[in-house]
Amino acid sequence: MAKTSKRKIVGLVSEASGHRSYYTTKNPQNVTEKLKLRKYDPIVRKHVFYVETKKNLGRNEVKPKK
Repeated sequence: MAKTSKRKIVGLVSEASGHRSYYTTKNPQNVTEKLKLRKYDPIVRKHVFYVETKKNLGRNEVKPKK
């Protein structure tokens, strides 16, 4: 049986262009605030800050049983 991880997949949205270019994981028990990382934005062609957002693909949320 595989171990279940407490890490959540989060998307990173650029503050300059508003596009989501990067995904990463974080442990919400250890890091309670939102991630803010400086990464390269290919649309703006500069290094800008990326802020954490939901992944929005339904893999993080538990769907209610019908």
